[in-house]
Amino acid sequence: MKLVFASILALLLVGCASEPGLDEAPKAGVEDRGLDGRKPGGPTAAPVRPGPGPGAKPVAPGVAKPVSPLKDPANILSKRSIFYDYDSDAIKDEYRPLIQAHARYLASNSGARMLVQGNADERGSREYNIALGQRRADGVKRMLVLLGARDGQIESVSLGEEKPRCTDQTETCYSQNRRSDMLHAGEF
Repeated sequence: MKLVFASILALLLVGCASEPGLDEAPKAGVEDRGLDGRKPGGPTAAPVRPGPGPGAKPVAPGVAKPVSPLKDPANILSKRSIFYDYDSDAIKDEYRPLIQAHARYLASNSGARMLVQGNADERGSREYNIALGQRRADGVKRMLVLLGARDGQIESVSLGEEKPRCTDQTETCYSQNRRSDMLHAGEF
C-alpha cells in the first residue's frame, strides 16, 4: 500500500511539474534605433511616436479624437477676423458667411459666449478710433443676433488703435489693423 501511495504521489508531482520555459513570460525584443527613431540602415523606417501622456483617455481603434470646430483650421469657425475699408464700419459681403457660421454656432450652443473686439488703425484721434472700433464691434454683434445668436451671448468692446496686428506705417499694415475679432469663451 505504501508503494502504491508513493507511486501515485510521484506521478502527481511529475504531472504538475512544468516544462522548462513554460512558466516564464516571453521576453520583449530590443530594437536598435538611432536618435531620429529610425532603424540603422533603414531610411524608410517610420519614426517612433511617443504614447499618450498620463491622464489620456483611450480612443477606440479607427476612431479619431474629435477636434473642436473652433480650432479646426479646415472649419470656417476657426476664422475670427472681419476687415474693413478705411474709415468704415460697413461689413463687406465676403465676411457674411463667416458671421453666419458663428451665429449658427452660438444659436446651437446656448452656453457659448463671444467677445467681439472692434479695432482701428492709428490714423485719426484716439477718441475717434475708440468710437469707430465700437461701431465695428456693435455691427458684428447686431448681425450675429439677427442671424440667430442671443444678445446675452455676445459682448462688444472697442480697443480703438490699442491692439494693432502690424506696426508699420503702410497701407498693407493699416488694413490689418482695421478689423473686428470674434473671440469665443476661453480665448478672452
